[in-house]
Amino acid sequence: MKPYRFGFVFLFFAAALGAGVAQNYAPPPVKMPDGATLQAIKEKTTLLSDALESLRRQGIRDPLLAEAQIYHKAASWITRHNEFYHPQAGAWTLEVLDRGLLRARQLAQGEAPWLQQVGHPVIRAYRSRIDGSVQPYAVTFPADYGKDRNKKWRLDVVLHGRDSSLTEVKFLHEHSGERDAPKDQTWAQLDIYGRGNNAYRWAGETDVIEVVDAFSAEERMFGRDSLIDPARIVLRGFSMGGAGTWHLGLHSPSRWCVIGPGAGFTTTHGYVKDLPEQLPPEQEACLHIYDAVDYAENAFNVPVVAYAGDQDAQLQAARNIEARLKPINIPMKLLVAPGLGHSFPPPWRKKAEEAYAPHVAKGRESYPARVRFVTYTLRYPGCSWVEILGLERHYERCLVDAESTETGYTVRTANVRALHLTLAPSLPNPFVLNIDGQSMSPRPYLSPRDATNHLYLERREGRWADVLPQKIQTDRLRHIQKVSGLQGPIDDAFMDSFVCVRGTGTPWHEATQKVAEENLNRFESEWNKYLRGYLPIKDDAAVSDEDIAGRNLILFGDPSSNSLIGQILDRLPMKWTKEQLELAGKTYTAAEHVPVMIFPSPLATGRYIVLNSGHTFHAVDFQGTNALLYPRLGDYAVLGIKPTEKDPLALETITAGLFDDFWRIPER
Repeated sequence: MKPYRFGFVFLFFAAALGAGVAQNYAPPPVKMPDGATLQAIKEKTTLLSDALESLRRQGIRDPLLAEAQIYHKAASWITRHNEFYHPQAGAWTLEVLDRGLLRARQLAQGEAPWLQQVGHPVIRAYRSRIDGSVQPYAVTFPADYGKDRNKKWRLDVVLHGRDSSLTEVKFLHEHSGERDAPKDQTWAQLDIYGRGNNAYRWAGETDVIEVVDAFSAEERMFGRDSLIDPARIVLRGFSMGGAGTWHLGLHSPSRWCVIGPGAGFTTTHGYVKDLPEQLPPEQEACLHIYDAVDYAENAFNVPVVAYAGDQDAQLQAARNIEARLKPINIPMKLLVAPGLGHSFPPPWRKKAEEAYAPHVAKGRESYPARVRFVTYTLRYPGCSWVEILGLERHYERCLVDAESTETGYTVRTANVRALHLTLAPSLPNPFVLNIDGQSMSPRPYLSPRDATNHLYLERREGRWADVLPQKIQTDRLRHIQKVSGLQGPIDDAFMDSFVCVRGTGTPWHEATQKVAEENLNRFESEWNKYLRGYLPIKDDAAVSDEDIAGRNLILFGDPSSNSLIGQILDRLPMKWTKEQLELAGKTYTAAEHVPVMIFPSPLATGRYIVLNSGHTFHAVDFQGTNALLYPRLGDYAVLGIKPTEKDPLALETITAGLFDDFWRIPER
């Protein structure tokens, strides 16, 4: 039996690097502001709240409303969680509130001058599609940005390192614009908050992409989008930011012209101290989601300029990637600073910048002649003109090596059952496709949306055939299967819009109802503290048609207490009555067991339902090394209620596993 502790845990988890250098992740002691400062914070928070409500009545909408509201959110969160970790944190909070009040006054007058400011950092914000929360980011334009309307600028996306004292207030203070941009900065820069300290995983990963999209949309709204060159976007970061750069850069290599990971980590085993050599099978499989070393081959598609000090144990992150690339002759630039530990001083930042330069000058190719892409999950389905539509087996290595030739395409695949290629404009007609040694002359599909030619392929009994996209789409509707964004595991549901649904009916059993209620309470607390948002919660009777169609439904309770569970029960791969629960070929007493599951929603296409679970890792993992933020339960589990004197709501994992690629329980 595997332990799955249920009660609230806020103990400090001391993790260490594989090389034995300990890292302390505990926040510093709280340094409470004096009473007068706390009272001033309370009063100004109320003033800003009133000003924001006035702006809403006036018709001010996002993104401008969010860019004033972020100051209110920052003050609210630091107060709610008592996160005054710095002697000046109280003063910073008042500063933040004053800036928010200034923005509110400016918006009330029809002005937004911060959007025109150059030469120093400027705070912006967006409203996340995940939970509706307001999240900050910072933009730094060089002093001469926009003076030449014909000049296109490079954009750097910068991921910060771990900071146990980081709050929204601290982030807003550090990017308040008091310091000028470096004189040698020749690029526009986005500094990502990333919902705090999560190594840009899960909602933190979505945050990075949403920031880039929000920035681009806002620049487009004000007619400045032509100033940014989409072919010259650099992703870089150090320490935790290096870990984020490794995984975001190698998971989605065609987004960037070069990636610059500094230190960080690229594996779970070997990095997390005292981790068992062999985790349960569903956990081992899910390590393939975020272990960047498994995606090392994708460096074929994006240049890598890595950095670490030779005395830094986190140099191993780059060595892991390097070891995978050398046997297959994929180049990678690694800068190693002699005599330096875990630091990235200006002289070495300059060396890294010099190494980026040729890749930035070249830019990302719009249609590279060859794509060699590896994935383990359809959460990361493709690169450039290659999109994988279906795997044979999730969490096993999948490869597409595709090359455009004078006569057509040569493609080699492994673990692929459906594939989409966007065809080159200069493709001969007819053309020849050689795929896995099979030669064919397929008919392109002309997209009515963009007048681009496409090719859709399916493997049938070991042979490839070209098909219409409508066939693939209809097949997906008639036969559920794992597709991009609908592939699990449970934790994947919280990377997109979701709502938690609380049952209001009479439960079958008091013990299981307590588990559902406390699980929801814990999820709400952890989401608020560690993912910096409000958990969206509704009663089952209040769920709207829009919720059902557009959000993942996270259902807490049983078929009697939660009407939505009752509605979908006959469409789930389980049986659940008042007396017993049947899952994966085994039967359990319903009064002593709770099912946990992610499954395609029977009420809407392209959405999940989840039963009785938030994230499957918890406070102790958020407080430890970020490498601990891996799934614990896969796609489904049965949890036994095992009360103890210390923890009357303790749970134990009785069984857990992963559905196959057609959402079936695999035969044992």
